[in-house]
Amino acid sequence: MAEASTDSLYFLPLGGSDEIGMNLNLYGYGPEESTKWIIVDCGVTFGDLSTPGVDLIMPDPRFIEERRDDLLGMVLTHAHEDHMGAVAHLWRRLRCPIWATPFTAWLVRDRLREYGLQDEVELHEIALDSRFELGPFDIQLVTLTHSIPEPNGLAIRTPAGLVLHTGDWKIDPDPLIGETTDVSALTAMGEEGVLAMVCDSTNVFSSGESGSEAGVREELIKVVGENRTGKVAIAAFASNVARLQSAIHAAEANGRRVCLVGRSMHRMTAAAKSVGLLHDVQDFVGEEEAGFFPPEKILYLCTGSQGEPRAALSRIAEGNHRNVTLGSGDTVIFSSRVIPGNDLGIFQLQNRLAERGVEIVTEKSRPVHVSGHPCRDELAQMYQWAQPKVAIPVHGERRHLIEHAAFARELQVPHAVTVRNGDLVEIRADGGASIVDEAPSGRLHVDGNFITDADADSMRERRKLAYAGQVTVALAVNRKGDLVAGPDVRAMGVAEDALLSLDEFLDALADEAERAFDRLSVRSRKDAEMVEEEVRRAVRRDANRIWGKKPWVEVMLLEV
Repeated sequence: MAEASTDSLYFLPLGGSDEIGMNLNLYGYGPEESTKWIIVDCGVTFGDLSTPGVDLIMPDPRFIEERRDDLLGMVLTHAHEDHMGAVAHLWRRLRCPIWATPFTAWLVRDRLREYGLQDEVELHEIALDSRFELGPFDIQLVTLTHSIPEPNGLAIRTPAGLVLHTGDWKIDPDPLIGETTDVSALTAMGEEGVLAMVCDSTNVFSSGESGSEAGVREELIKVVGENRTGKVAIAAFASNVARLQSAIHAAEANGRRVCLVGRSMHRMTAAAKSVGLLHDVQDFVGEEEAGFFPPEKILYLCTGSQGEPRAALSRIAEGNHRNVTLGSGDTVIFSSRVIPGNDLGIFQLQNRLAERGVEIVTEKSRPVHVSGHPCRDELAQMYQWAQPKVAIPVHGERRHLIEHAAFARELQVPHAVTVRNGDLVEIRADGGASIVDEAPSGRLHVDGNFITDADADSMRERRKLAYAGQVTVALAVNRKGDLVAGPDVRAMGVAEDALLSLDEFLDALADEAERAFDRLSVRSRKDAEMVEEEVRRAVRRDANRIWGKKPWVEVMLLEV
């Protein structure tokens, strides 16, 4: 680390800055040689077409892993996957105790059980509004509102001063589930003096306010009531328990029973019931039982609002769900927003449903969704309550963070720092802050049962294979250096053309492989590595000449 004062207060994002999702934030305090650290949140993001075969992506924790002896613990602000989904994957690298409120703790415990960690992890379940100490950190939970139960901001007090870490939040006067924003705690912090506020930037470009869950409930009741003869399905984020409850109320208000479709729906409703939520609704109907209900008497509450290929709604749209079918006269309500990057998958899903005659309702046509993140008026209100000396925007892409910093300055915040993952920020007791060093940061891919560095050779090879396929060349050479069999050329993922069949293409590559071998001297032919490299380069070059792409070429030489 760069030179700093004897005891310094640091903020270090390893995930969630310059991106939305995959949050992992560190706070450090103490002298440079023995700084004590806490982690706030440990989340994932999801793979896409650029990461073939990868379902989950996580922040690389190597910086804090190397300082594990000085890691005091992890505090989770709430239970969204982008804030807690990496806990079970990364815990063996971190091996620290965890603090979480009951709803979040239930879900963490359930995930740890999946990985056989339930007896290893020291998980502290704490009440809302808790206050506890971890070394030099005095941590107070602050009740906020968001699109999941028990969202918390963190007031982190140190000898250097107070930092407010908002986590994800909005200002909802009627959240339906949970308490409203604890304004008195926030204003008390403002009067005490907030050195810095580390704050959500997701909706910084959106004017006004994000809206209330109460309004969504009213609209869902109306929309469900408009379909009097067909089945209705509502696709929503399973973690938004208030939205699930609104969907259930919409069903019951219109004489329908609710069937949960998708593993996450069952998991989240079980977690909600475990902490006393969803206690005033009828029992859910099983998928097989729902098939015997008249269409106008059933409502399916489905996962898959983001077009995930393996989620329930995608399988229904493909017509291969084992229990649920939708068609002409039925309605699907997307009570969710389009997360950037998921656009293509969502629109493809909606097109498949439309082909089946399903009517589609989205937030564009009816107010069936509100965001869980603050728009500009809400951000302004939070700054008025907290009155920080330093604004540190997080939870946003680069453009969000820059806009948020500019907005904070408009609101008379003296200092604003825009950070990237890996930027080490020193927050000074005099109210200043600056980036003083850069820590290692990166991404880890969950690839089947393995966790692999995003820059590993295997990941680069996977991307190349996805782009241009693979060509394999096999040939046999005797001890004299004579070609006795082959070249035999096979391919995977290589395109065909109306004017040139795949067999003709492979024959041309085989001819080029033989010419490359023939060009080698007798002495060179006895060097297996040289033969493989020369044939590989020649075949790849000729494939590019014919096809316009350079496939991954593997040469197998058998010496006989």
